[in-house]
Amino acid sequence: MNEIYAINDLSELEDFLHSQNSIENIREKLFAEFLKYADYKSVSEWNKAVRLCECLAVIGWGNYEPLEASRGVFFNGNSRTFFCNRFGELRFVEAIWSKRKTGFTMEQGRTSYYPSPDCKDKKQSMCWDYSVIENIEDIKIESQRNWIPKNPVWIVYTISNCYENSKPVIESIKEKLQDELNKKMRPEKYGTAVNCILLKCAFSYYDNAHCKTNYIIDESGRKLSSQEAAKELQKLYTKEEISENGYYLRPRFQYGAFRADTGKINVVIHFEKEFSRLTHRQQKEKLAEYFLIALKTIAEKQRKKTPNYDFNLMISDFTEIMKTWMN
Repeated sequence: MNEIYAINDLSELEDFLHSQNSIENIREKLFAEFLKYADYKSVSEWNKAVRLCECLAVIGWGNYEPLEASRGVFFNGNSRTFFCNRFGELRFVEAIWSKRKTGFTMEQGRTSYYPSPDCKDKKQSMCWDYSVIENIEDIKIESQRNWIPKNPVWIVYTISNCYENSKPVIESIKEKLQDELNKKMRPEKYGTAVNCILLKCAFSYYDNAHCKTNYIIDESGRKLSSQEAAKELQKLYTKEEISENGYYLRPRFQYGAFRADTGKINVVIHFEKEFSRLTHRQQKEKLAEYFLIALKTIAEKQRKKTPNYDFNLMISDFTEIMKTWMN
């Protein structure tokens, strides 16, 4: 274990693990060690759990549930750490970290616990009120640098608002489509270069006269700054119309950069008000059309950078699942 914690380079760590005589034996030792730090109380303990998850991702988790150790950002900007399985379900400790002058410590009242099927202590779920001890350490909070095979396509929302007629369709994405993608996509066959493709849906909405957003779609493909978009919008509508209707000029697709270190890429897809006036079947068809355009565009951009990833098979699987969801 001391050697594993001492090797920081991921490729060197892989070589070391594959050089061991018995993979099954090392897996059992790694998992037993992981259980010690899954209930982490400090940055150093979290970082050890991260390293152990990296090792198990290399040699496989065997009969244990594969987990990833991730560092994210809470809504207030503080670091968030958590373990999740291939379905995005949380396991063990989820913590929000407070930055002090001398380092980081877990926040009391913002730490949770989620049971794992592999843990024998039978703890119950505890949201926000899992007991922590102030333990300040001036150490970088690490995040796992490799990942377990899982469905790469996640459909999320920039905001939860939408027009009323779109709510059943959006609920169906959350409750049916995403679940089917998680269960039926075949990530083991695609490759390891891509971890997560986030399809972020930005729907037009109207809450009240003072809270509304209606996207006007710029199909030209131009990259406009916020100021340039505002000027272009004023060529189409008066200032009074823009203010009264909450108009914003946006491209249909807004692609982010691919991050090789996390294997993540995102695209924001904007939807105009007229989308919500379509029938539910028509809305699903439009969503399928836009999702496939986004995935094919990402694939075209990434093929040279990630030649060992099978985008064709991934998109083919996605298409078949979408067809079932639309019917």
